[in-house]
Amino acid sequence: MDIQQIIQDLREELNQHNHNYYVLDKPTISDFEFDQKLKQLQELESQHPEFFDENSPSQRVGGTITKNFQTVAHDYRMYSLDNSYSKEDLIDWENRIQKVLGNVALQYTCELKYDGASISITYENGKLKRAVTRGDGLQGDDVTNNIKTIKSIPLKLKGSYPARFDIRGEIILPFEGFEKMNQDLIEIGETPYSNPRNTASGSLKLQDSSEVAKRPLECLLYFIVGNNLAIDFQFEGLASARSWGFKVPNEAKLANNLDEVFQFIDYWDTHRHKLPYETDGVVVKVNSFQQQDELGYTAKSPRWAMAYKFKSEQVATKLNSISYQVGRTGSITPVANLVPVQLAGTIVKRASLHNADQMEKLDIRIGDTVFVEKGGEIIPKIIAVDLSQRPSNSEVTKYITHCPECQTKLVRTDGEANHYCPNFYGCPPQIIGRIQHFISRKAMDIEGLGGETVALLYNNGLVQNYADLYELTVEQILPLERMAQKSAENLVNGVEKSREIPFERVLYALGIRFVGETVAKKLAKHYKNIDALRQASVMDLILVDEIGEKIAQSVIAFFENQENNIIIDRLKKYSVQFEINETFNPNATDKLAGKTFVVSGVFEQFSRDDLKKAIEDNGGKVGSSISAKTDYVLAGDNMGPAKLEKANQLKIPIITENDFLGMLTN
Repeated sequence: MDIQQIIQDLREELNQHNHNYYVLDKPTISDFEFDQKLKQLQELESQHPEFFDENSPSQRVGGTITKNFQTVAHDYRMYSLDNSYSKEDLIDWENRIQKVLGNVALQYTCELKYDGASISITYENGKLKRAVTRGDGLQGDDVTNNIKTIKSIPLKLKGSYPARFDIRGEIILPFEGFEKMNQDLIEIGETPYSNPRNTASGSLKLQDSSEVAKRPLECLLYFIVGNNLAIDFQFEGLASARSWGFKVPNEAKLANNLDEVFQFIDYWDTHRHKLPYETDGVVVKVNSFQQQDELGYTAKSPRWAMAYKFKSEQVATKLNSISYQVGRTGSITPVANLVPVQLAGTIVKRASLHNADQMEKLDIRIGDTVFVEKGGEIIPKIIAVDLSQRPSNSEVTKYITHCPECQTKLVRTDGEANHYCPNFYGCPPQIIGRIQHFISRKAMDIEGLGGETVALLYNNGLVQNYADLYELTVEQILPLERMAQKSAENLVNGVEKSREIPFERVLYALGIRFVGETVAKKLAKHYKNIDALRQASVMDLILVDEIGEKIAQSVIAFFENQENNIIIDRLKKYSVQFEINETFNPNATDKLAGKTFVVSGVFEQFSRDDLKKAIEDNGGKVGSSISAKTDYVLAGDNMGPAKLEKANQLKIPIITENDFLGMLTN
C-alpha cells in the first residue's frame, strides 16, 4: 500500500479513537493499543517529513514554545451575557423581547453555563485554523498551539460543514483531573491550585504547549457564528456541531415556553453538583436565528440571551478589621478583612463593603460573625451579620473622615454613595491608579509594564503621570529592584509601540470619569480628534448618541483642568494617536448624511451587516430601534411585526432592498 495512504489511514483511525474516548466517553481500544498506533504514526511521519500535516493527531503532544501571544481581532465580536437572578427577571426579559418582536411564538434553547475560559475557534474547509481567547470581546490572544493539544477539540471535522465558521465554547478542567493535578503538587511539596476555572484559564497562556498537553483540559462548545451556515436555530446548531465531531453537552434542552425553561432551571439547580465540571447557572437563548437577528445587541450583550445564575453559596466567618482603599478616581472603598474561609472553590480573605451606607445598613462591627457570598459567584460580598454571635463589648463602626493615604479630608457629593479624596494630583494611589489604567490591556496595552512596576516607577520618582512614561530610558530603569537589562528594554519598547494604539483606546486610557470603552468609541467616532472634543460644549456632547448630561459634565470638567491639557499636549508631542485613523473607502459618499435607518428582516442580495455598513459608508446612521428620529425602515422578509406596527404608527417610510440601492445610485 502507498505509504502516504497508510499515514492518512492511521491519522483518521486515531482521530476517531480520540473522538470515541474524549467526546463520546466510549473507548473502543485500550490505552496501550492507542499508544502503539500513535507511536507507529510518529515513526512514519518522522521517516517521511514530506507528508507533514499540522492537524495530525501526533501534533497534540505539543512542544511549540510561544514567547508572546499575538493579539488578533475576532471576525465576529464575542459579547458577554446579561445576568438574571430570579424567574421574575426572565419574565421581564421575555416581555422586552415581545415588545420588539410582537406577540409571536417563542422557543428557547436552555444550556448549562459552564465555568471556564471562553474560546473562539475558527475552522476553514473542515480544519482547525486558529483559536483565540475572548480578550475584550473585540480581540483576544491567539492560543492555537495550546488549543490543539486538547483532545476533545477536533483538528479535522467529520461530515458536511460550512466552508468557514467560528465556534464558541468554554475550556474547562473537570473536577477529577483538577484533583489529580493538585494531589501531584501536594506530593512534591508545591502549593495546590485554587480552583478549576482559574487553572483552565491560566493553562491557555502557558508558553510551552507540551505542558498544556499534560493537563486534562476539555472544551465544551455551544455557539456557531459565520456566514451561509445553513442553520436556522440554536438547538439545530448544537446538533450539527455534535455531528461534526465537537463535544457538545447533551444536557441542552429545547423549551417551548418559560414554564419549560423554569423546569430546566429547577432540575439543574439541584442536580448540578453531580456534574463532572463546574457550572454556575443556565443560559437561555431565543432559538430562532432570525429572531436573534431581529433582537440584535446592546453595547455589551445580545438581547436574545440571558444567563440565569444559581443562588450563591454562603459561608460564615469572623470580621477581623476594616481597611479603606483609594481608587484611581479618588473613590474610597471599605474592605472587610476576614478570617480566611473556603467559598465556591476559593479561599476568601477579603470582601467589599461598598460604601458608608451599606456599612450602616449592615451595622457591621469589628469582631462580628458575618455571612459571605460571591456576587454572581465572582466577587465576595458580606450580605448579613449574625447578631446572635456579636460580642457584648462591640463598638459602632465610624466611617473614616480623611484619606488613608494622603490625609486629605474626604468629600461626598449629594446623590452619590461613595466618599472621595479630592487630592486628585497629590494622592499616590490615585496617581498610580491612573497610570495603571493608562497602560492596561484594553487601553494602551503596554507590554513589559505591569501594575507593580508602575508603583515602583512612581515611588522612585521616575513618573508622576502617564506622559512621563514616554521619557523613560533603559538607564533610568536598570537600577530599580528586579529590573534587568532585558526587562528594562522590553518596558521602553512597549511604551514606544503604544504610540500606534488608535485614538478611541487612547481616549479611554486617559481615565475620564464615566468614559468607558463604549463611550470612548462613540466620542472618538463623532469628534474625530482630541482638539474637537476639547472644544465641545455640554450641549454638543449631549447631542452625541448615548451621551447623557452626567458623562458630558465629566468630559467638560476633565478638559477644564489645565494639568490634564498639559499632559495631553505632551502626549501629542510624543506622537500618541489623538486622531481617528479612518480607512479610505473610494466608494464612500455623503448621500445618506443626516438620515437614520433601522434595518429589519431577512434580505436576498446582502446580509444585514453589509447593509448597515453601506448606510454608514454613505454618511447615514444605523438605529437599533424605531423612534420619531428614524427616517427609513429598511425591511426584508419576515420583518418583526412589532417594528412594522411601530413604523406604521409613526408614519415612517418602509423601503425595500432595491429602494435602498436606488437611493445610492440616484
